Amino acid sequence: MGPLTGLTVLDFTRVLSGPYCTMILGDLGARVIKLEHPGRGDDTRRWGPPFLGEESAYFLSVNRNKESVAVDFKTAGGKEVVERLLARADVVVENFRPGTLDGAGFDAATVRARHPRLVYCSISGYGQTGPRRDEPGYDAVMQAEGGLMSITGAADGPPYRLGVAIVDIVSGMFAAQGVLAALVARERTGQGQVVDLGMLDATTALLTYQAGNFFATGSAPGRLGNRHPTIAPYETFATADGDLALAVGNDALWQKFCRVAELPDLGADPRFASNAGRLEHYAELKPRLDAVFRSRTRADWSARLLAAGVPCGAVRSVEEVFADPQTLARGMVQKVGHATLGEVSVTGVPVKLSETPGSVRTGPPVLGQHTAAVLTELGYDRPAIDALAAAGAVRLS
Repeated sequence: MGPLTGLTVLDFTRVLSGPYCTMILGDLGARVIKLEHPGRGDDTRRWGPPFLGEESAYFLSVNRNKESVAVDFKTAGGKEVVERLLARADVVVENFRPGTLDGAGFDAATVRARHPRLVYCSISGYGQTGPRRDEPGYDAVMQAEGGLMSITGAADGPPYRLGVAIVDIVSGMFAAQGVLAALVARERTGQGQVVDLGMLDATTALLTYQAGNFFATGSAPGRLGNRHPTIAPYETFATADGDLALAVGNDALWQKFCRVAELPDLGADPRFASNAGRLEHYAELKPRLDAVFRSRTRADWSARLLAAGVPCGAVRSVEEVFADPQTLARGMVQKVGHATLGEVSVTGVPVKLSETPGSVRTGPPVLGQHTAAVLTELGYDRPAIDALAAAGAVRLS
């Protein structure tokens, strides 16, 4: 029994930000009914290679714990199916461009007028208000528009996007947070509400101390590679056989590091005694650190530094991460059944609840896998279901 067991989420989303949000809700026990177009389904079903059979690895990564109902809600029959689902839902999540659902009558105002207890979450590029509300939002665009790319990459190189779709992911996380807050409020008031999540807002929120530095100085931060703008040394170093991330977060750790590194002169040098001094004299400090790190292997450095309580970590490949005993011990690799593939691997649930834990219960669905079963629950008999399928309003797997 997850904490959201008994709640039903009607999921109009596709690609990543919305599906990530609904995956979180599904992991926590909610029933998630994913509405997909009968002809094409979620866009990411075709994003590949790699594919496993007919399924894209991308789609498989964020759609577990969901039921797929393939329905064209622009048809009369499909609209009726959605209306019946709305009557049973607690939450709606959609990530279309603002206004897209208005014509079908499934926009927030129209739906909540009929179902005031419903929590209605909209994820879009720029939010439901403001002069740019109608512009589309994709992760790479948001990383650029939201300033993340301007602070990512080498100081003398071009701006880079992160290696994962961080804006999509954090937008999904913020949206799930908003849904949960709205559900808590509904327990007090009896009323649902609209959760309006703009991806640009989510990106702006990620700027945190970079924004604080800008507010304090009026100067826009630039790219520093793997350096930290306000802590030193806090970056990656090349060892004899690989890269190591070092995090000297305070002056006591600096002294510990100097002892491990056998650099007593740096530990005694007043220029480097404080974090502010290490930042000010970084140009003199960096060559000494580069040279000493190359003198030992990554494993040797890790063992010595961790034994002394100095935070560090190897720069590892994805393969190394998923082979780590810690990753496995925490259940962050899960195998789950799939309708056509037998079994697939997915990431685990990161939030560990002691009494009502989340779980990976069902594999990502094939397109329309649950259409017939859900329509039967809604009161359709088999001839009616077949008629809807023949008319193109729904698709049966």
